[in-house]
Amino acid sequence: MTGHDKKHDRRIKRTRRSLSEALMSLIQEKRFDDITVQNVIDRADVGRSTFYSHFRDKEDLFQQDWEQFLHGLAHHVEWSKAGKTKFVPAGFLFEHLREVQSFYKGLVRSRMTDSVFRNGINHLSKFMEAGLSAHLKNQPAPSVPVPILAHYVATELFSLLKWWLDHEMPYPPERMDQIFHDLVTPTFREALKTQTV
Repeated sequence: MTGHDKKHDRRIKRTRRSLSEALMSLIQEKRFDDITVQNVIDRADVGRSTFYSHFRDKEDLFQQDWEQFLHGLAHHVEWSKAGKTKFVPAGFLFEHLREVQSFYKGLVRSRMTDSVFRNGINHLSKFMEAGLSAHLKNQPAPSVPVPILAHYVATELFSLLKWWLDHEMPYPPERMDQIFHDLVTPTFREALKTQTV
C-alpha cells in the first residue's frame, strides 16, 4: 500500500466513523424513523455524495456498524477455552452497553430493540460458527453440530443481555460475564465431547 493509499484509507475510516457517531448521537435525541440522511450528514459535516458512496441509506449505515461490532466481538472469542473457562468477551459487551445506555434507550424509544437483537443473534451465530469450525478443523465432530452450538452461544448472550437491560442493569458487567459462563460452560463441556456411534 502506497502512502497515498494509506492516507485515502485513513480518510475513508474517518468519514465512516464520523457518520456512525452522528447517527448514534441522533438516535439518542429522536426516533430512528424521524432521522433523515440530511440530519446525519449535517451532524457529521460530510457531503451527500460522500455518504452515498459508502451507504445506501441510514439503515445500511446502522446495519454495517452493528455487523462490524459483532464481527469484532466474535473475533475475540477464545474457542480453545470453551467448556473450561471464560471464552466469550461477554463482560466487554455488557460494559459497552452500560456506557451507551442513552443510545440503547433511543433504540427502545424507536421500537428497534427486538429487530436489532434478532439480527444480532443471526450475525453473531454466523461469525461464531466460522470461528468454531476453524478451531475444530481436523478434529472429530462434537456431539452437537457446530451451527447449533454457535446459535446457542449467541442466543444465550443476547437473551441475558436483554434481561439485564430490561431490569435496569442490577449487576455489574463482570458479574454478568461470570453468570453467562456459569450457564454455558457445562453445556459446552458436554457438547464438545466427540460423537459416539
